Amino acid sequence: MKFEKKLETATIIKRYKRFLADVTLENGEVVTAHTANTGSMKTCWEPGWKVAVSYHDDPKRKLKYSLELTHNGETWIGVNTSIPNKLAYKSIQENKIPELMGYESIKPEATIGKSRIDLLLKSSDKPDCYVEIKNVSMKAEDGRAVFPDAVSDRGLKHLEELAGIKREGMRAVMLYIIQREDVSEFRPAIEIDPAYAHALKRVHAEGVEILAYRCKVSIKAVEIDCALPVFLDF
Repeated sequence: MKFEKKLETATIIKRYKRFLADVTLENGEVVTAHTANTGSMKTCWEPGWKVAVSYHDDPKRKLKYSLELTHNGETWIGVNTSIPNKLAYKSIQENKIPELMGYESIKPEATIGKSRIDLLLKSSDKPDCYVEIKNVSMKAEDGRAVFPDAVSDRGLKHLEELAGIKREGMRAVMLYIIQREDVSEFRPAIEIDPAYAHALKRVHAEGVEILAYRCKVSIKAVEIDCALPVFLDF
């Protein structure tokens, strides 16, 4: 999936108040970029790292730049959490996620009861499939991609909703989109949010499917690369 805007490289100075990052553009100008990421962004930035930003010439926008990628010296890391939902939708349409092939329609932001799930896949010959999507950008000390990078009550709620969907006889899938290339396995971040980690292990035992897909990330595009093993041995 190509970026809608051509990205410019810059150098990050600091990230603060969750949604703001000061960066130095290549022309030396210091600007504040919007950061579409509510997590801690652990292992995703340090002062002086190269980053990539998009420019938006919208008179309604107070901040004209958005932080899209950071670079740790080895790989680009996608930190815009709006990307995974769009990428998953497009990749399922293009049959790039084999486990989610064979459905006739895809509906984003599907409502079931009082819950809203990221995607609903429907087909006349199989049960409905609800897919919740999470962005993964953190790499733990053991070299694995991990989620969440901060305690996530909302993420825990989504797991319980998926378990409820499975109990009702439908298919429930937790899909992790990993926006960095320097990892080869995925696991829940038990050292950060043990409640989430244990809940993921439990709902998986109850039939919720867990998929983790690594992406190829460049300054031009983010694309699905391959499935990674999911580590739940804790």
